[in-house]
Amino acid sequence: MRYVVAIEKGDKRHAYGVVVPDLPGCFSAGDTLDEALVNAKEAILLHLEGLMEEGKPVPASKSLEAHQKSRKLKGWTWAVVEVDLAELDDKTERVNITLPRKVLRAIDEAAKRSGESRSGYIARVGIEAARRVR
Repeated sequence: MRYVVAIEKGDKRHAYGVVVPDLPGCFSAGDTLDEALVNAKEAILLHLEGLMEEGKPVPASKSLEAHQKSRKLKGWTWAVVEVDLAELDDKTERVNITLPRKVLRAIDEAAKRSGESRSGYIARVGIEAARRVR
């Protein structure tokens, strides 16, 4: 799904500001344009997650051209951010993986030390690693 974002240019003292016109209250910022767009994607996903948890529908995005007519955001830079709603799917899925026994023992020992199940430990470590890569 794509969302149009409006970006207010930053300067040496101010970050780039980002608003998502189709998601009132959804905004973000970043010290660079690239960082602002990455942070905008995260803000959009968090905003949509909140809406979904409240049982509200996921709003559609208007076209870029429709937003560019907004007087309120005149002079801002426009971009489109792609978000994958599958990232918000918390449905449990069974998977079959192949690992060396040595690796599996190491995972099980770490899971036991942290008081988690093997699946819970793998899920948490995977999510933490994915966040560091962003």
